[in-house]
Amino acid sequence: MPKLLPPVLLAAAVFGGWYFWMNYDVKGIESLSVKPRPEAPGDPSPSDGVPEPPPVPQGQKTIRLATINLGPFDRQKVSKPHVVDRLVQVIRRFDVVAIQDVRARDRGILLEFVEQINAEGAHYDFAVPPRVGREPVEQYSAFLFDRATVEIDRRTVCTVHDDQGRFRREPLVASFLARGPSPEEAFTFTLVNVHTDASRLVAELDLLDDVFRAVRDDGRGEDDVILLGDLGVDNRHLGALGQVPNITWAVADVPSTTRGTRLVDNLLFDRRATTEFTGRSGVVDLIREFELSMRQAVEISDHLPIWGEFSVYEGGQVGHVAHSPEEKPL
Repeated sequence: MPKLLPPVLLAAAVFGGWYFWMNYDVKGIESLSVKPRPEAPGDPSPSDGVPEPPPVPQGQKTIRLATINLGPFDRQKVSKPHVVDRLVQVIRRFDVVAIQDVRARDRGILLEFVEQINAEGAHYDFAVPPRVGREPVEQYSAFLFDRATVEIDRRTVCTVHDDQGRFRREPLVASFLARGPSPEEAFTFTLVNVHTDASRLVAELDLLDDVFRAVRDDGRGEDDVILLGDLGVDNRHLGALGQVPNITWAVADVPSTTRGTRLVDNLLFDRRATTEFTGRSGVVDLIREFELSMRQAVEISDHLPIWGEFSVYEGGQVGHVAHSPEEKPL
């Protein structure tokens, strides 16, 4: 929720922030940098005939953001119709889903998965790191999102790079806008999709507080930053990340592993900035939802989906105008 500025200063700040974001690496703390997304062949743009967004559902007042480690989400998993069918049902409950541990050398596996999500008239799309499709990769994270309820700013899709190579999997960043309200009133937010490595857990957690600040302070004036994904620890053991002023989490003291042993996934954000959080959150119990055995549930994933609910209005209330329509173009 950026503060209001006089019109002249606001216009200057908007243009300066936009120009800086679009033309330069945004240097974060220490060796971190948030790199703008280069254009890639096949990327959608206004001139590429991208379909018009679908109608916004009537009465849409909240959106739900979720995360799940699907590891491994590979050809073997998607070849099992009973697994894919249950994953499709889960994804359709949420407006944006951060997924981790996609095992594929390109975007083909997600194209096929999204086609199945949309088979009954849904309008989902996805975003992946810029390098996917440009060069062979073995593992990456992604965002799945409902075009009926949110818009993505493709220009903000990027990874957080550490010059010292301390991340095994670089966090994936993307900015969104909730559809329904006018652009002046709509909730805008930036998501940071993280997947920590167990062998580097302490070091990576101590970097994630810098990631949070680097994304928040990237020059665009967006303070609604939500870090979500597989953290590898619960809310009591976040290290330096847990020391970020006013940091809070959507889920506490509830296991997020399918076997019910630990909480390792979550959504984190600044409680004072992201007042759009409604206080509603949860964990999807795959065993109870689909009446599965433990073996059948683990076949889907050894992680459970974690979610949090947010107002579609900036500041969590109708009529709260926090920025001009031009400040965060989406």
